[in-house]
Amino acid sequence: MTELARRTGAVNLGQGVPDLDSPPALLHEVAEAVLAGHNQYPPAYGVPELRQAVAAHQKRRYGLDYAPDGEVLVTTGATEALAATLLALTGPGDEILTLDPAYDAYPAGARLSGAALVPVPLVTEGDGFALDADALRAAVTPRTRVLLFNSPHNPTGKVFRRDELEILAALCREHDLTAVTDEVYEHLVYDGEDHLPLAALPGMRERTVVISSAGKTFNVTGWKVGWICAPAPLTAAVTSVKQFLTYASGTPYQRALAHMLDAVEPWAEELRTLLRGNRILLADGLAAAGLRPYRAEAGYFLQTDVRPWGYQDGFRFCRELPGLAGVVAIPTSAFREGPDPAPWLVRFSFCRRTDALRRAVTGLAAARPRHR
Repeated sequence: MTELARRTGAVNLGQGVPDLDSPPALLHEVAEAVLAGHNQYPPAYGVPELRQAVAAHQKRRYGLDYAPDGEVLVTTGATEALAATLLALTGPGDEILTLDPAYDAYPAGARLSGAALVPVPLVTEGDGFALDADALRAAVTPRTRVLLFNSPHNPTGKVFRRDELEILAALCREHDLTAVTDEVYEHLVYDGEDHLPLAALPGMRERTVVISSAGKTFNVTGWKVGWICAPAPLTAAVTSVKQFLTYASGTPYQRALAHMLDAVEPWAEELRTLLRGNRILLADGLAAAGLRPYRAEAGYFLQTDVRPWGYQDGFRFCRELPGLAGVVAIPTSAFREGPDPAPWLVRFSFCRRTDALRRAVTGLAAARPRHR
């Protein structure tokens, strides 16, 4: 879809790559680190200052205690953290539970480890999405080893409620599952909601690998700096794999982020304000064009029902949309592993500059079928 946008000149609301500014202080810090000569391998676990900043962040925001030495590992983005964790904790014959739709690195990571990814569909609930607790419990088998859980959730924008998290935690405790939690959108939660890590619930810290990164928080997705926080035995297991994937990377970026993470809250509030405005602009534009956007509580994306335009197939809609409206989106079916109960859902991204979103909204309005 990104290539389709480039070829047609359409506004790219498909890929989740932010077209937004990064903190100037952060860019200044990384330039200083490069010029100061911090350009060789960092320690395998990551620059000590960044590990300390990550541990302090987890304690400050969530009350979770992690030792910077032994319980924090810096990775080449969250995607490497996911791959290394699944390779470390699962293998052929094992099963990994996840919620469907899911980020497309999840099935890839499962295939790399030889495990089977077992998708449990989220259900639509009004203008949002909800956990199907019965389906989740029914999906557990004696081969289940890991719950791979994403909140705030891509591609739906859902923030899981505490009662839903308690269901997941109870499942992990009952079946002795390790939870692997993808929390890269932790700072991009809107409307007064708060991100609550699954690891913060009783009995979960000792069985959870928490994954996050700097890319989405600071609009530096190309830097590929992520991290895990976990008990020492789990961190050691992941490190034993990670050292043979990239070993280590991003020394100047790590040094710069160590300082910025300590001051993340003011920046994150500024970014949330911008993205909240973008979300409203896009949601209103989709609705005005006759489409039906779902509620996005966090992240970059709006799920949209395209049936009001006469489409039952989101893939066909997305193939034709650049010609109709000069806009590119992604069919939610691209994120499905199991049977698709809603093939008419399409994901639109609002992490773009406001002028690009306005062009997209104008194009959608002009393309609205007038006979419907």
